Order: sequence, then structure tokens, then C-alpha cells
Amino acid sequence: MFNHEPIQRHAGPPASSTPTRDYLNTRPPGTDQAYAVLPRSLVEAMPLPWQQQMAHLLADFHRTYAHLNWPVYRVVPSRMERLVDLDEEQLAEVGAIVEIDSDGELVYRDRSGALITDPEHKTVLVSVLDPIPGEFANANQNTPPRGFPQPPPAVPQPTFPQSGPVPVQAPRPPQW
Repeated sequence: MFNHEPIQRHAGPPASSTPTRDYLNTRPPGTDQAYAVLPRSLVEAMPLPWQQQMAHLLADFHRTYAHLNWPVYRVVPSRMERLVDLDEEQLAEVGAIVEIDSDGELVYRDRSGALITDPEHKTVLVSVLDPIPGEFANANQNTPPRGFPQPPPAVPQPTFPQSGPVPVQAPRPPQW
């Protein structure tokens, strides 16, 4: 028997053939154009089922790419800052110097001595203290006060695209 009702399609956009790239291009925390970094303390603090799935995914990943000559990566917590907002240590870190020219104006130069034009709008990546708590972050601090902890103030969190299957639209009731 032939069904005259159209086939129901998924709600939302069609499934992507590059879901990881699509998600990472939304720039969730810990990503840039080349790398995605997961703080170990947060990964190890995930619920047990998540850790089990993550361990399986990482094992498959490392098994698949074990033949590559892996370097040791040095990950440094950093943030983007305007060049004109940096102190001397930070300027040295990014390879820039500031001088006073003959007119009494501040002039910024790179390592080679070339003039940096428009330093007010140039942003650079500088290292910062790690804001993600480590495994033993509170080991040497006093114990918290007794009683129930107060919930932290509501901070709006950025939203990222959902991962996983796309929900299916509910079928329409038959039209008689």
C-alpha cells in the first residue's frame, strides 16, 4: 500500500560530514585555529560515564595516530591583549619593545626593529596565570565554613551547538 504522507525530515539543519570541525569552529573554550586543549583537572573531574567514554575515544585516537612522530606539547594559558596595554615583561614575551621617538611619542617595534603600525589596535597572545583549578588547588587552604554552600552568582554561559543526534520532528496526526 502506498503512503501519501511525505517522509518526515529532521528538525534543524542536515547532518554535517565534518561535525568536529563545525563544533571547534564555534571556538569553545580552549580552542584556537590549530589546537583543542582539555584541562586534565577538568577531564578527570567529569562524571564516571563521561570519563569512560572519553578514555575509549582517546585510546582509539592514540591507536590510530600512534605511527606519527609526536612532539611533547607545552601548553601555556594565555589570552589576547592589546599591545598598548602590556607591561615591559609582557612586551618582551611577545618580542616587542616600546621607545620614545624624537617627537616624544611612544613607538612600538618588533624583534627585528621594524615599526609596528597602529599598536592601539594590534592584539597579541600573552601568558596568564591558569584560571582552571588544579587537582590539589585547595589542599593547603582552610576548610570551608560549615553548612550548605551558597550557590555562585548566576554568570551567563556561552552557548555552543548541541552535539549528538539531531532531534526528529514529531509525526503529524493524520488528516482525514
